[in-house]
Amino acid sequence: MNRVLSVSVGLPKEVDWNGRRIRTAIWKWPVSGRVRVHKLNLEGDGQADLAGHGGIYRAVIVYQRESYEYWAPYFGHLDHGGFGENLTIDGLPDNEVCVGDRIRIGDAVFEVSQPRVTCYRLGVRLQNAQAAALLVAHRRPGFYLRVIEEGTLEAGDEISVLSRDPEGMTVAETSALLYLPEHPRPKLEKALRVGALSPGWQASFRALLEAGEDGKAQGNAGLSATRAAAWQGFRRLKILSKTRESEDVESFMLSGDEEAALPAFRSGQHVVVRIDLGKERLSRSYSLCGPAAGGNFRLGVKREPNGVVSTFLHQNLKIGDYLDVSAPRGDFVLAEGGGPVVLISAGIGITPVLAMLHELAESNAQPGRPVWWIYGARDSNHHPFAEETRELLRGMKNATSCVIYSRPLPGDKIGVTHDAEGHVATAVFDELRVPQSADFYVCGPGGFLESMRGALKAWGGNARRIHVEWFGPGETLAPAVLDASRRKPHPPEGPPGDGPKVSFTKSGLTVSWASRFGSILEFAEACDVPTKWSCRTGVCHTCECGLIEGNLRYSPEPLDPPTEGNALICCSTPLGDVQLDL
Repeated sequence: MNRVLSVSVGLPKEVDWNGRRIRTAIWKWPVSGRVRVHKLNLEGDGQADLAGHGGIYRAVIVYQRESYEYWAPYFGHLDHGGFGENLTIDGLPDNEVCVGDRIRIGDAVFEVSQPRVTCYRLGVRLQNAQAAALLVAHRRPGFYLRVIEEGTLEAGDEISVLSRDPEGMTVAETSALLYLPEHPRPKLEKALRVGALSPGWQASFRALLEAGEDGKAQGNAGLSATRAAAWQGFRRLKILSKTRESEDVESFMLSGDEEAALPAFRSGQHVVVRIDLGKERLSRSYSLCGPAAGGNFRLGVKREPNGVVSTFLHQNLKIGDYLDVSAPRGDFVLAEGGGPVVLISAGIGITPVLAMLHELAESNAQPGRPVWWIYGARDSNHHPFAEETRELLRGMKNATSCVIYSRPLPGDKIGVTHDAEGHVATAVFDELRVPQSADFYVCGPGGFLESMRGALKAWGGNARRIHVEWFGPGETLAPAVLDASRRKPHPPEGPPGDGPKVSFTKSGLTVSWASRFGSILEFAEACDVPTKWSCRTGVCHTCECGLIEGNLRYSPEPLDPPTEGNALICCSTPLGDVQLDL
């Protein structure tokens, strides 16, 4: 008989972890008596990180007595609630219970909505950093329940299976389909027929299905949108033309071999440029700003007051010279579809969205796709690609443009050089009748990005449709960490390392590896290089980033390897000099 052995709850609390303070509800303790079941959790329970846990599809976590016994040699004997679950049960093992099954416990009704997603906090709770990877690799994740009918339950209650999902996709099978290397097309299609599966998992399986025939694309498209780079390292590209676009911006048209066009890229991507100054080599990232399928690469480079690389490019490079360039990279790309698109930029932030505008202008075979072009500059002297963008917009069937100058010159005229004075703000969205359901692509200086993203959300834009591209170091995603640093990247404190060079390209930092760090992620954190991570054990691919050059050693091996030319920095160390797109 399937039954509840224990009911455990816990509210978020702050704990120390690796010298940091984190907020988590992974500690849960058994309670006695009947417990009320609400749509989002049990009475007395809570979630600290609602981005990764909680919500209607992750209201209640379940784990089985059989798995407790299985894990005893790994983690020792634990009290119920020790895996952070709400319900410790007898029966319904992961290799038998199916996503979409409906069950009754007490007078509440539930639906199995997805396998449990394990993150680093389970490792914190179990004092074993590999816990997240172990649960997935051994196909014992546990599962989440969605509450269909609220009610009450208690330890000892029988679990009645009311109905079985017709597809019969077990929890273990569903978890393995996403996180382990095999993603066969028939199984992906089968999983997508499970109507009860949570939207997040459906999106992941859809991405895997779309990534390639039989789901055999490089990397795991269900966990990371990053595609394989066209080449690793640098290629010497020839400068075909050099054009003054504004007072402080020049564009460079680059070509490959005379007999072969450069590969198409995705609109919005960037490349890394490397220059040799004799004593040192420096690398910087620049967005591609021309047509994605043009056979050449075009870079728009703003000359920064103290920019060594940008000054070198402006002053030293001539037509016919060669430049070391990486393959195009980045996930700030124009999404497919026919819905409305809003391209918002300021200053040199125009470059990636200009590539998107080229793509949209070329795809007017999709009649009437609404496009809004909103751009902010100081004045006409600092308005790069002005006539080019006007020409593209004039040729589009359903495009609206608004150019705003903050300090127009005496000769600048509204209606001729620009449309308004001031700064880009959400008030203009209402004036231009921008729909809140649009996809927003935003690029510009850091302060502009911070304020615009917040303003867009406050205005009513869908947070999932707000796409932001950072020039320089990006954002940090450190779930539940309360004291995530916002310092400028720097060498780590303590004795300098004597290992290979690790270059964080976007952060402009190159430091010698020190063996006291367990992974490149730990090394980057010590340098305050912005990173994104969740599991820290090679499961979730949140930390996946571009490996521009070099080779890595993985320990532990990731459950599903990253896209070729990428790195999972949470479980890797450098074998030699490496350059990362961070």
